[in-house]
Amino acid sequence: MATSLALCFDAPMQSWGIRSRGVIRDTTSEPTKSGVVGLIAAALGISREDDHAIAELARLRLAVRVDREGILERDFHTTQNVPTTKGTGHRTVVSERYYLADALFLVVLQGDEHTLSRIAAAVDRPHWPIFLGRRAFVPARPLLPRNGGPIACTAEELLARHSWLETSKSVRDLELAKGERVALRTVVDCTASTERAEVRHDHPVSLAEGRRRFATRTVLVEQVSLNYSMITTGDFSCS
Repeated sequence: MATSLALCFDAPMQSWGIRSRGVIRDTTSEPTKSGVVGLIAAALGISREDDHAIAELARLRLAVRVDREGILERDFHTTQNVPTTKGTGHRTVVSERYYLADALFLVVLQGDEHTLSRIAAAVDRPHWPIFLGRRAFVPARPLLPRNGGPIACTAEELLARHSWLETSKSVRDLELAKGERVALRTVVDCTASTERAEVRHDHPVSLAEGRRRFATRTVLVEQVSLNYSMITTGDFSCS
C-alpha cells in the first residue's frame, strides 16, 4: 500500500529556480524537485555535501497541487566592486531575480512510511531554518498540519482528496459563485513512457557548493476537481 505525506507551501514570496545562473535568476510556476529536497534536507539536518542522503530523498515521488497560482514578479539586486573579466578594474553588476507572489501549494511526497514519518517530524521541528526557495522567503504557516503525518494512499489520491488550502473567504466565495467545483492544476512525477509526460531538469544529483548537478525527470501536468465540501472546509486534512 502506498504512503503519502501532505505539506503546505504558503508564503508571501516563493522562488523555485531551475536556470539561476549569471545575472538572471528565474523561478518556475511551482516547487521544483531540487527545491523540495533541499528544504527537507535542511529540516532533517542533512548536509549539502551528503550526496547519498540527498539521493535517497530525491527517490521520493513528488506531486504538487497549485491551490493558488502565484503572480510572477521581478526585482533587481545591485552588486558593486565586482572585478572585471580582465582583472584591471571593478564594475557594478545588476541582476534580475524573479519570484512568485501569493502562491499556495499542496506538496505531496510518496514513499516508505518510515522516511515520511521522519520528514513529518523534521518539518515540524526543523534542524536548520527552512525557507521557500530563498532565505528571506519563510513560510507563512506551518508546513505540517496539527496531528499531520503519513497517510495510506497514493500521491494522486491525496491530491484529489485533500481539502482546498485557500483561506481567503472572498476567493472562496468567488469560486463558489462559478459553480460547486474548483479545478486546480497538478504536476506529478511519472514514468517517461506516460502519455503527455513533460521533462523537468530539476532532479538533484548533488547540491554541494561548487558541484551542483541535476538530472531530468518526467511529470504529468493535469487538473483535479474539488467538490463543494472540499472547497468550503478550509482545513488542512484528508478525508
